Amino acid sequence: MNVKKIALLFGALVIAVVTAVMAKNMFVGAGANSAQAAPAVPLGPKVLVARKALPVGTIVDAESLAYQPWPKELIQSAYYTEGSPDSDMTKLLGTVVRYPVTAGQPLTHGALVGPNDRGFLAAALGPGMRAVTVPVNTASGVAGFVFPGDRVDMVLTQQVQGGGEGAPLKVSETIVRNIRVLATDQRIDSKGDDGKTEVKTFSNVTLEVTPRIAEKIAVAQSMGTLTLSLRSIADNTAELERAVAAGEVKLPQGTNPADERRLLLAVANRPADTNTTYTTGGDVSRFQRRTVPGRTPSQASGDSGNSLSSFANALRGGPASAGSAGAAPIYVGPVVRVARGNTITVVPVGAH
Repeated sequence: MNVKKIALLFGALVIAVVTAVMAKNMFVGAGANSAQAAPAVPLGPKVLVARKALPVGTIVDAESLAYQPWPKELIQSAYYTEGSPDSDMTKLLGTVVRYPVTAGQPLTHGALVGPNDRGFLAAALGPGMRAVTVPVNTASGVAGFVFPGDRVDMVLTQQVQGGGEGAPLKVSETIVRNIRVLATDQRIDSKGDDGKTEVKTFSNVTLEVTPRIAEKIAVAQSMGTLTLSLRSIADNTAELERAVAAGEVKLPQGTNPADERRLLLAVANRPADTNTTYTTGGDVSRFQRRTVPGRTPSQASGDSGNSLSSFANALRGGPASAGSAGAAPIYVGPVVRVARGNTITVVPVGAH
């Protein structure tokens, strides 16, 4: 074999071996570098973060906030840090979110406003809503078990007088449903020194309502006694299903899921004063009335100057004169007119 060919073959073999060794070292070094752990980020004290999205006006409860470790170099003086005097969780319960906070975002001192701070109710109220305060006692205020953020129904109890001498009609009516409680005598915490829930009675409750409902509540306070009825959290879903079935919720075309959830949530949380229910004394006891007592015949015959006497005379078929001594009796309720020749007799049907 030619010596020159042998030399070329030997040189090519050496170059191949050197290239393979260099490639191996290159890949081994790269793998070793990628396997190295990243340097640990030093953690500082825990900061208070939002466990869920908190829109403007949200009343803070125990499920809204939590402490979480945070990188030391990212901690700011405006954060609520664990152990600081202003970060007591019990003192933050009942405060209102002033600015929107996303889930996992640290809370700053300016993001929350307390009941004793200026602008508390303005921050707690939703757009177009109003705040009204109603007096309550231990019985009408659910024995103190109503807290800010809860939802209640309002029941009006009254006595309706009639024209007769019978007992007045006793009736209770649910005039407003699904009202959000904003404050109860400026109480912001619900736990005592031992960490257990502490129930305190109060004399006033501030509620979030629409302008129309605010007018109704103002009138209702002069009509009778107002009682609060605490609602279950699950009732919001039932209220939304009722609104959807009744056609009160109309979603615009092309609405994305996020906007749809916000719209449905707004509908489920708004107060309602329609489809009210009522209970009379006759529904509770057989010895109570079911309707308003009417005027007795003796009262009607003595009231010759009353305009109702003229109306009775007209029903009877005679002249509507006020001075007639033979004024017809006045019956409240359904009547039947019986004609016998030229004589017309008014006969009451089912009158009390």
